[in-house]
Amino acid sequence: MKANMSPNKNPMPSQDPKERAHNFSEVALGYTAEIAMDEAQRCLGCKAMPCVKGCPVNIEIPQFIAKVAEGEFEEAYTIISRSSALPAVCGRVCPQETQCEGLCVRGKKGDPVGIGRLERFVADYHNENFKGEPVKPESNGIKVAVIGAGPAGLTCAGDLAKAGYEVTIFEALHLAGGVLVYGIPEFRLPKAIVGREIEGLKALGVKIETNMIVGRTITIDELFDDGFKAAFIGSGAGLPNFMKIPGENLKGVYSANEFLTRVNLMKAYKQGSDTPIKDNKRVAVVGGGNVAMDAARSALRLGAEEVYIVYRRSENELPARAEEIEHAKEEGIIFKTLNNPTKIMGDENGFVNGMECITMELGEPDASGRRRPVPVEGSEHILDVDCVIMAIGTSPNPLIKNTTKGLETNKWGCIVANEDGLTSREGVYAGGDAVTGAATVILAMGAGKTAAAAIDKYIKESN
Repeated sequence: MKANMSPNKNPMPSQDPKERAHNFSEVALGYTAEIAMDEAQRCLGCKAMPCVKGCPVNIEIPQFIAKVAEGEFEEAYTIISRSSALPAVCGRVCPQETQCEGLCVRGKKGDPVGIGRLERFVADYHNENFKGEPVKPESNGIKVAVIGAGPAGLTCAGDLAKAGYEVTIFEALHLAGGVLVYGIPEFRLPKAIVGREIEGLKALGVKIETNMIVGRTITIDELFDDGFKAAFIGSGAGLPNFMKIPGENLKGVYSANEFLTRVNLMKAYKQGSDTPIKDNKRVAVVGGGNVAMDAARSALRLGAEEVYIVYRRSENELPARAEEIEHAKEEGIIFKTLNNPTKIMGDENGFVNGMECITMELGEPDASGRRRPVPVEGSEHILDVDCVIMAIGTSPNPLIKNTTKGLETNKWGCIVANEDGLTSREGVYAGGDAVTGAATVILAMGAGKTAAAAIDKYIKESN
């Protein structure tokens, strides 16, 4: 087979920006089989496999790509699924550019191989064409509890189920998926895809109990009393942060969590929604990460005429994925970088009618190595908006910490866990955003995978 030595990655077919800015259908349309095989032939099959080192769940990347190049798509899926419980999700939302693709040898003199796009293609091909059911492993009769049905919890549950454990996931919301269903918009990650991945876990024997708030409905201590031999906490970081500036309690100020949950989980964009969002014309989203991009692009699709990203550093420091920034710009999002809000203003009825900002400039580097933004004296100005969405990060909810004996947390409220996910409480493991604070889906999955292996070892040694 002749290698494809083109320096350029095959472009991703996508909806036209003018059309997609007004609908919630998926933006990226996915590779065809022909494009996927052509892109796979760009892989050099390096013996050192640097791409695998960049993958938090250690997918055998050259091996699955070789199968794609040969047109053996189902075999490629088998290879991926040995390591990843959510390949259709990861192919869409992982920051491949800083992980597997960031270490790709082809990226030294051109574009890296489109690893994420190929993973998405393979997973979608499997979901569309495979008609069988996963083989449920023989049960060992040992019960393990997983708290939270987000990426960390689903991955941990899947790996433990494959090892024969009786796994029950306890999810606070009415639908499993965590940030995959309430945080990431339909146009980036269709919920039907998340649902199919979850159904695959159920076929392995994973039980999911929704509307179960651990710490209220039941505690971790009670789970152990009920016969569970270990527990994994993957409850995420769902407590929104605010700037603590005047006006944050005005009507029309949202946390990105609330805004996106209404849009994604409660379908606020549909006619007759039970949780509609006010018809806003000029929206400011404060923050520069992927969540900020999701909120801004969702606001545009809800009918806003102007949407601003307000970020206190320069465009070079935006933490969002380059692809998400590019898509936002194509759709008409206006970037107000080197701007920092100082006050939100309201009318006589308590609704937002403007936001005061101050211009920033970059000074000396701070502890993180990034240049610290400092205000420019006398540069205050008003941004004419009627809605403000705060997307400046989240923290773990303290409920589990406050209702679990002997569970140590740090000053940010994150659960303290070692490299295997073991907490200060015997038999209790944790991972994902509950430990690290808000991070990526794939890092949460990696933590769930690591903890599953540690739980398996712990239980076997305990017996």
